[in-house]
Amino acid sequence: MPETPDDILRALADPERLAIAGALAQGDAAASVLSAELGFELRRIHKHLSRLASAGIARFDPDTQRYRLDPETLRWAAEQVGPPREAGLALGAANEDEAVVLRTFFRNGRLTEVPTKATKRRIVLERIAAEFEPGRHYEEKEVNVIVGAFFNDYAALRRYLVDEGFMDRDHGMYWRAGGRVDLGPSDPLGN
Repeated sequence: MPETPDDILRALADPERLAIAGALAQGDAAASVLSAELGFELRRIHKHLSRLASAGIARFDPDTQRYRLDPETLRWAAEQVGPPREAGLALGAANEDEAVVLRTFFRNGRLTEVPTKATKRRIVLERIAAEFEPGRHYEEKEVNVIVGAFFNDYAALRRYLVDEGFMDRDHGMYWRAGGRVDLGPSDPLGN
């Protein structure tokens, strides 16, 4: 990606460009249609679309003469700035009870404190363990970076992950040992 997440955010910070991106989120559209829908002059629409396209947020299809929103650019930018999901069901909770716990202990993608109650602590630790790819080995410094994105006391959190059975370690190497695994969309044909 040529742009940084900051560049992408700056491109969306303009209210008119944000309105255009919002309209494109509803579906592909020609510049003239966006102009009519949003009430902006066509030349301003073109100027804003050019900026959104340079940031990778919008793409132009010359065959249809329409613009479309590129959600991959937005997803990429979100992944670059921190934990990819917010607390609650979107963060990986299996049910509403877990979502309540995650919303209670996470703010802006960061853990505010390690829960003292074991059941709540396991829910929080399971969410953090989901950041580690099953079957992959991590050096301690890699674990510290991943865990540190959630909590300043990464050593304590790393210890909790091991003590609660979500991670194992041996000779400075760590690997995921427990927790739910997202298998992705199911394929009825087994492909």
